[in-house]
Amino acid sequence: MNTLNQLQPGETVIVTRVLGKNEVKKRILDMGIIKGAQIEVIKKAPLGDPVEIKIKGYNLSLRNTEAALVEVCKKGELS
Repeated sequence: MNTLNQLQPGETVIVTRVLGKNEVKKRILDMGIIKGAQIEVIKKAPLGDPVEIKIKGYNLSLRNTEAALVEVCKKGELS
């Protein structure tokens, strides 16, 4: 299973699970990153942190530590 921080710009994926505990997980879920949401990776900063994504019509930047908590799969790989 891939996590969001492992993807490259241009990839589109579906969220399968959000890991983490307490406030960090709640913050990620509050931003709309929930199971079944479609995410497109827009770009990464030159050193790879943060990563900019597009979800539900808006752009969002996440730190790699936050992006590592979002498990994803490519469209068509859902089981």
